[in-house]
Amino acid sequence: PQRWVPTKIGADYDLGPELKFIEPLKSQINVFTGFKALLDGKPNLPHISGMQAVRAGGVAASMGNPMDIPTIDVLVGDAVGTDTRFRSLEMAATGDPKHSYSYRSANGFNPAEGSPLALYTRIFGPDFQDPNAADFKPDPGVMLRKSVLTGVAEQREDFLKQLGQADRTRMDEYFTSVRQLEQQLELQLQKPPPAEACHVGVKPGDGPVGTEIGLVMANHKLMAETLAMALACNQTKIFNMVFSDSASTLRMPGEQMIHHLMTHEEPVDKVLGYQPKAAYFVERSMEAWALFVTTLASIKEGDGTLLDHCLVMGHSDTEYARIHSISGIPVMTAGKAGGRIKTGIHVNEIGEPVTRIGFTLQQVMGVPIEKWGAGSMQTNKPISEILI
Repeated sequence: PQRWVPTKIGADYDLGPELKFIEPLKSQINVFTGFKALLDGKPNLPHISGMQAVRAGGVAASMGNPMDIPTIDVLVGDAVGTDTRFRSLEMAATGDPKHSYSYRSANGFNPAEGSPLALYTRIFGPDFQDPNAADFKPDPGVMLRKSVLTGVAEQREDFLKQLGQADRTRMDEYFTSVRQLEQQLELQLQKPPPAEACHVGVKPGDGPVGTEIGLVMANHKLMAETLAMALACNQTKIFNMVFSDSASTLRMPGEQMIHHLMTHEEPVDKVLGYQPKAAYFVERSMEAWALFVTTLASIKEGDGTLLDHCLVMGHSDTEYARIHSISGIPVMTAGKAGGRIKTGIHVNEIGEPVTRIGFTLQQVMGVPIEKWGAGSMQTNKPISEILI
C-alpha cells in the first residue's frame, strides 16, 4: 500500500511509485483509499469478495452461493444505456471471454470480447450506420429481425402468465435481454443523430491474443482506441474493460510463475520492502489505466473532450494481494461526468464501506436510488468531496 496510497488528502495529492503513470492526467483523476469490503461474518473469498463488494455492493456467503444481484454497470445501463445500439460493451485484453465482471444476476453473465479485431468488427462492421452520413437506408435484414421479435411478443406475455413466481423471475431475466435486443433493432431502423467527434479509425489486424504482458498491453491499447471511437460515435454509453483477470494470469516472457502466484510466493525484498516482480505487473496495470484515460482525453467533443463527458471507475479487488486484504481496495475515477463531479482529489476514508463509491457514482449517473449495498455495506451517504 505504501507504493500506491498518497500521503496527502484532497487536491494536489502526491504520487507514489505506482501512481506516477497518471501524473499528466492527475487533475482529471480521483483516488479513493481506505474504503473497505465489510463481510458481516462471511468468509473472505479470494478474488471474489472484493470484486463483488466494489461492483455489486455485497459479498457471497460461499463459492456455491453467489450474489444474485446486478453489478453497478448494469444498473447504470438500465438508467442511461437504452438509447444506444449496444446496451454495453465488454472487453478483455487477456483474450478470454470469461474475464468479465459484469452480470445482471448469478446466471446473467456478460461475456467479454477478447480480440481487438472482433471488437472492431462487432461495432464498425456491416451493421454500423455512420451518424454523419448524408443519407440513411434501413437495413432490410434488421427490419426482418425486428418483425420476427415483434411477432412473438404476445406469445411471450401469455407464456409468462402460466408460470410460478420463481420460474417467472428466471424467464424475465432472459426476456430482459430479448427486450434489449428489440430496442437495439428499433434504434438501427432510425437515422442516428450526428456526432461531430465520430471518425472511424483503422481496422486492427488479426493479431495474437493471450496473457503474456506484451500482448495484453498491445491489445488493451487497440481495444481502448476502438472503444473510444464507439463512445464518440454514440454506439454505447456503458463499457467494461478488463486489463487482467482477478486472480491474475498475466505473465512475463521466460518466467514460469504468473502474476497471481508471484503475489503469494515471491519473497519480499528486504531492501526494497516489497515484491519487485509482482510490483512490475501493478505498474503495467497502472500504465494501462493511464493509457486508457489518455485515449478518452485525446478525442475532442463539443466544448471539451470525450473524457470530460465520461465517468470511468477503475479498481482492483484487493489492497495487498499477498494476503488477499480487502481493507483499502484501490479505486479511482476519471472524467467529469459532463461537469457533475470534481476531479483531481484524493479521498481517504479509513474503514468506510466501499459501497459509498458505487452509490455516489450511480447517483451522479442518474440512477434513481436512495441507498445501495447489502448488510453493513448498505449506504445512503455519498462522497460529498467530489460532488458539484
